[in-house]
Amino acid sequence: MKKYGLIKRIIIIAIAAIALIEAYRFGQVVASYGGFSAYFKSREEANRLRNALSLINSYYVNSDPVKMDTLTESALEGMMSNLDPYSEYLDEEEFQLLEEDSSQEFGGIGIRIELKDDRLTIVAPIEGTPGDQAGLLRGDQIIKVEEESIEGVSLRKCIELLRGKPGTKVALGVFRPREDREFQVIVERALIEVESIRGARMLNEEIGYLRIIQFGSKTAEELEKALKELEGQGMQAVILDLRNNPGGLLEAAVDVLEPFFHRKQLMVYTEGRNDYSNNEWYTESSDNVRKYPMAVLVNSGSASASEIVAGAMKDTGRAIVVGEKTFGKGSVQTVLPLGNGAGLRLTTAKFYTPGGYVIQENGIEPDVVVESSAEEDRKLALQRNRLSLMTKEEFVDRFEFEPIEDSQLAQAIEALQSEMAPGSR
Repeated sequence: MKKYGLIKRIIIIAIAAIALIEAYRFGQVVASYGGFSAYFKSREEANRLRNALSLINSYYVNSDPVKMDTLTESALEGMMSNLDPYSEYLDEEEFQLLEEDSSQEFGGIGIRIELKDDRLTIVAPIEGTPGDQAGLLRGDQIIKVEEESIEGVSLRKCIELLRGKPGTKVALGVFRPREDREFQVIVERALIEVESIRGARMLNEEIGYLRIIQFGSKTAEELEKALKELEGQGMQAVILDLRNNPGGLLEAAVDVLEPFFHRKQLMVYTEGRNDYSNNEWYTESSDNVRKYPMAVLVNSGSASASEIVAGAMKDTGRAIVVGEKTFGKGSVQTVLPLGNGAGLRLTTAKFYTPGGYVIQENGIEPDVVVESSAEEDRKLALQRNRLSLMTKEEFVDRFEFEPIEDSQLAQAIEALQSEMAPGSR
């Protein structure tokens, strides 16, 4: 009896230990849902969704739209559409499109777009592409594709509609808010091969200039090459033009910042609901730090990675930011797999400048505000793309206006000259 009692106690202790272990594991799962009530609530809601899918599949009058995979995709799309403009469900084909977005070569018309206030808005046309040459401007809203309204269509679907084989044409219905008018434009698609750095040159004996038109895998390498060439021409200050730069890769933005900062300086950080969403990005390079004065040009077409660069420059006092308030796209989208090649593009965090400023929906306010109208944007774009290809007389005869001054660039030059003046430091 004593031996049996000992065995019984051992069994009871073992069962209790197993129960404690399972309770601990269960507790960890529950903690991720925010408590027991939230855990059971999530199970209840999941069961409700499963029941709805099953009932529709079994009883809906038409059979074609109620296949379980079709219903599941529709449910996922609807679920994601209620979050924010940047969260979305991705099928297998859309995963491939997402990978193309971060490369520097793709097919299309050469514009960066976002859903803003439920309108498909052009963040910026990429310089030199068909969209740019067709006269599309930042802030333009695409309301129709091939005379079909795209109201309520997801961002990813809109991208599919705009892309196509090089040489094919697409008709766009466009609304320009700044002029309160609607018009149609036909754009011929092309293979878009984009260099990140454009227009690198000396503006005078001391000040250099270059445009960064997007942030891709080769941007930092192109920037380093351009800086060395300008430094070889005597550059003692530089203007980085990020106007109409719709962004790109986060890593490329940090790499662009590195030549101007010492090692281990905070450039940007993210915060979300989970630890994995909280990250910090510091500069790594410490060789050949450029210490000369800088100005950064921005406007409402400067978004995402452009805002990270402008925000870091402004918060640290490394550069004077000149122009207009930026777009305000400062959230992190994480691609989470669901299986069968599908997944979610989910907003998981927000970007913060080194000083703790939230970029999302706020944008970066310039140190020196210089507004530019839609008409000025149009004329300046024509000057950049065409004036170097013809004489001034030919330009005026064809486009019917005299070349205008770039007031934002002029203000940046003035700010740098003031900073470089003897006794200014």
